[in-house]
Amino acid sequence: MIQAAAEWLSANLLEVAGSLLGLAYIILGVRQNILTWPAGIISSLLYIFIFLDARFYANMGLQFYYTGMSIYGWYFWLRGKKEEPGGQLPVTHLSLRQGGAAAAIALPLFGGIYLLLHHHTDSPIPFMDAFIATLGIIATWMLARKILFNWIIWIVSDSCAVILYISRDMWPTALLYVIYLGMAFYGYFSWKRSINHRTS
Repeated sequence: MIQAAAEWLSANLLEVAGSLLGLAYIILGVRQNILTWPAGIISSLLYIFIFLDARFYANMGLQFYYTGMSIYGWYFWLRGKKEEPGGQLPVTHLSLRQGGAAAAIALPLFGGIYLLLHHHTDSPIPFMDAFIATLGIIATWMLARKILFNWIIWIVSDSCAVILYISRDMWPTALLYVIYLGMAFYGYFSWKRSINHRTS
């Protein structure tokens, strides 16, 4: 039993490490802790190799985006900490303009990723891979800007991801996304409380 567990851990060490760092990323993000961004960078770099091995090419490419957005988010949160009263970038609601821009970007982005995966790769799940990748791109930008609606997008994305990873026997990643899903609900209500507290 112990030997089998050790062998499984050895065979899946990269995925376990990426999952643990991803868990740290989401917990720190919910707490609005600046350390969410270095955890996100390292986790994303590991998942480049994990998703390459699984042939989830859109999600692999998404990790490069996550890495860049983590650097951006780290800078943006640090800048907000210096500029805002109380030393913390405030959580905001999604504006009509931001929502329109996100939708205008998301629809053609999804179509382009799907067509690329469907016609030019051996991806086993091009539609779901493209859908999750597109949601992740939009939600990560909103997280970096501390827009509350990012958690709604993550709830949809994480629900789809859990189904996908279970179907591919990627159990550590599936478990991580179950936790992500729960944390997305918690993050939404936690950030919403911070808005209410600031405006009361």
